[in-house]
Amino acid sequence: MYMLKPLIALLLAMLMAACAPSQTSRSTGQTLDDAAITARVKTEVAKASGITDAAMINVDTYRGVVSLAGFVDSEQQRNTAAKAAMEVPGVSRVVNNLQLKKRP
Repeated sequence: MYMLKPLIALLLAMLMAACAPSQTSRSTGQTLDDAAITARVKTEVAKASGITDAAMINVDTYRGVVSLAGFVDSEQQRNTAAKAAMEVPGVSRVVNNLQLKKRP
């Protein structure tokens, strides 16, 4: 029993350390924050005037950096989506990878 307490303490310390973020990973809290930011950005992009098909825009967030990908009809829609994303609280930067749809 005497050896069991230090072993349990060591295991708990290891579990706590596993939840901490590293330079290449996120903590559980950061992951939840990024998911919330993604949801808010999707909502704001869908509400933005001039964007005809917000469902064609993929939003991903990693540590507050939002990446937009997909296709839009015009450069104005591309800029509107980026502006809507940047105005969401918690967004530190927007990487705009939206492409213009090719016209036949």
